[in-house]
Amino acid sequence: MMRGKPTSTKDLLASERALLDAIRTLGFGQIEFLRIRAGEPVLNPWPTVVRDLKFGVDRQEPRGTSGSDFELKREVAELFEYTRDVEDGEIRVLVVRHGLPFTMEIELPGRAARQVGGEHA
Repeated sequence: MMRGKPTSTKDLLASERALLDAIRTLGFGQIEFLRIRAGEPVLNPWPTVVRDLKFGVDRQEPRGTSGSDFELKREVAELFEYTRDVEDGEIRVLVVRHGLPFTMEIELPGRAARQVGGEHA
């Protein structure tokens, strides 16, 4: 399991890069029911993707992906830093705004959830 905060796309696992590509292409919306195992996104089966559309405005084309390496935005680095520390869990909802992760709800099983609860109690 990789740990730590990645700083560029060179630091990403293949599954993390695929997820980042999906986030950038989505633009606005959410990714649902994304499993995390041993700190890595599980993309088979592919999670549910829901795109938000706003009518009456000029649509921007999705960012898409580029084959080149680039420095990660803070939000992306924080997402992967967090998920790399998750042994087993499921992101119920990952909200995407402007092609970047914005917020997420994550389910942590039993023991991990109790540890999180104990830190804040």
